[in-house]
Order: sequence, then C-alpha cells, then structure tokens
Amino acid sequence: MEESLQKKIAPQSIDEFIGQKHIVGDGKYLREAIENGNIRSSLFYGPSGSGKTVLASIIALSLKARVFKLNAAVDGIGEFKSVRDYVKKSFEKENIIVIVDEIHHFNKSQQDVLLPSIERDEIVVIGITAENPFFYINKSLLSRFLIFEFKKHTEEDLSLIIKRAIEKGYDGKISITDKAREILIRYCDGDARRLLNALEASVVISKNNIVDENAVVEILSTRYVSYDKKYDEHYDVISAFIKSMRGTDPDATLYWLGKMIYAGEDPLFIARRIVICASEDVGLANPMALVVANSAFEAVKNIGMPEARIILAHAALYVCLSPKSNSAYLGIERAIKEVEEGPHREVPSHLRNFKISDKNISKYKNPHDFPSHYIEQEYMPNPKKFYVPTEQGNEAKIKKFLEEIKRNEKKA
Repeated sequence: MEESLQKKIAPQSIDEFIGQKHIVGDGKYLREAIENGNIRSSLFYGPSGSGKTVLASIIALSLKARVFKLNAAVDGIGEFKSVRDYVKKSFEKENIIVIVDEIHHFNKSQQDVLLPSIERDEIVVIGITAENPFFYINKSLLSRFLIFEFKKHTEEDLSLIIKRAIEKGYDGKISITDKAREILIRYCDGDARRLLNALEASVVISKNNIVDENAVVEILSTRYVSYDKKYDEHYDVISAFIKSMRGTDPDATLYWLGKMIYAGEDPLFIARRIVICASEDVGLANPMALVVANSAFEAVKNIGMPEARIILAHAALYVCLSPKSNSAYLGIERAIKEVEEGPHREVPSHLRNFKISDKNISKYKNPHDFPSHYIEQEYMPNPKKFYVPTEQGNEAKIKKFLEEIKRNEKKA
C-alpha cells in the first residue's frame, strides 16, 4: 500500500515543524529542550490535527530514543508492564520515550507501572490528549509533567503545510488554485490532518494535475463539523446556544442549534436545555415559554429526527424572542441561602396541617373570604423579600398586581 501523504511529508526535525510558535518558536523552552536533548516528561493537549503526535515523534528522533507507543484507552496492563520490563533490562544511558495517547484514560494500574520509572528519570513519557488535562487528569499525575497547550493551526500554518505537501509529497507535479486552497483551509478548521486527507482525496479526482475548486467541493460535499460530544466543544456549543437565547439573538440561536443537530447531538439533550432556559432566563416575563418548551420536549420525544429539528427551532426561537426575567432563579437562590445561613423559622401555628379539634384552625384567614382574594397575615416569621419582580413583559403586570392588592388592603 502506498504511503499516505501525511507520512510522506512528516517533519523529521524541529526546524521542519510548522505551527505552535508559542511553545516551539525561537527562544521558547520546548525548542531549547529539544535542541539540547534535555527533555522531561511532558503532556501535550489541544485539538486534533494540531501536531501533538508529530512533535512527540520529532522529540524521539532528536534523542535517538527507543520509542514505545501506547494508548491508555486501549492497551491493557500487560503492554505497560512490557515497557517497564524493557527499562529494567536496558542499558543505563539508553534514551527511552513512551508516547501515551489518550492519556486522560490513564488508570491507576497503568500509572503504578510507569510512575516509578518516571520519578527515577529512567524514561520520558509524553502524554497526548484532546481533553483539558486540568479537568480530566488527576493532580498527582499532572505534577509529574510539564504541560503544553497546542492550538488550532493558523491559516498561515495551513498554507505552508499545503505548500510542503505539493513540493515534497507530490514532487511539485501538481498545483492548486487559490480558490481551492482557500476552501480547503476554511474547511479544515485548523486541523492539519483533515487538511491533508482532503487534499490527498482531491488530487485523486483532479484533472490535468490541477486541484481546483470543483475537485475540492466534490470531496467536501459532506462536511465534517468540528464537534465531539465527549470533549470541551460539546460544552462550548451548548453554552453558546443558551447564551444566544438569553441574549435575544435569533440568528445565533439557530446557528448553534443547527451545528448541534448536524453533528448528531441528542435532540432530547437540546430540548432539556431549552426548557431550563425558558424557566431560568424568561421566567414570569412570559410564563408561556416554559409551556412551549416543555411541549417541545414531549413532541421531540414522540416525533424523533429529522422532523424534531423544526420543533426544536420553534421552541428555541420562542424562548429567544420572549422578554427576559431571571427573578424566579434569583428568588429561589436567595431563599435557599436564607435557609442555609439565616435564622431558623418554625411554621406559624395557624399555617400548620391541622386536625378538626385543633384550636388554631380559627386563626387562619382564608384569602378567598376577602375582597381581591387577599388578606395580610403572617406566612413566615421574620419576613424577608426573595422575589423581586421586574418590569419585563408579563412580570410588569405581576408587579402591578402585588402593589394593588397591598394598597387595597391598607384602604380596607
């Protein structure tokens, strides 16, 4: 089988590495460490296709090291023990690098095998992950690594990668139009691996050794959206969706909703977030928002995709375009804080669950027996205000109603 384009053009030294100048640029620690052969165990984290594995391979080449490649999610304890056993038998000055992919899955048994060798500087471990290590990797393990964050490639980086692919991967025998280059760069969203795969496929269907817009569009007709339900992108997009509804931006609301639907997000997960937003951010300014959102949740559950996308859009736009009030959210937060930190309050005797023989039954005043169906009486010892209505939408009417019934009570 012919070698892939990615392997053909893989950089062999730090000078050939493209991108991540914030960690391997001139004068940066990691570059100096690679050039001086003074590498410590490190953790590389960042998005796919940003060069983490490539840089780990360059480090191994620069040290002329014996390399072990492991995957913490797949390889069992036996594979990790084989590395440990090799270390015990190796020559004292032999450089050994262990590249551990998906290191966020590093379990205690795997750690127990390798950590003694790390602590004795017998091996260099380079952990690779797309996860944020500060969320997914325990602190005791993090303390043993230098941590480097990789970022998406810039457009300049990707343009240089295309240039290298043409010159080294195809010996300059193909060319690419400016428009095709622009589409490829925009499509890959900073992911060099995706860029090279798309370029390689485009070359196959190109005519006269010229990769043009038509070839690229044909390959990219079914676009892959950068979105992984396991990783931070999942939380970033749902956060943007909720904040767009809260911010009354219907176009942004539909865009983030569309991205989640296209990427295959669970429609019930989306519907639940709309229900929460309807209560937390719209609340009493438009009580119908919760009704619409909850109806949408039930409809999505019963209808399913692809028609559910219309129901989700309907509910999301209704919540987005409603007047906003978070008074219910703030009110319950204040009340819970008072329960936790305030004075203990007993239920007033006239409000307790009574028996027919209870003498306190006569002390309770039923609001329905009075004008406006309201009567001033003690409902809570040491009264404190938790609910503060706003002037938004329907809540302005609520505020006016509360003021009127109290005013009428004073007149009576």
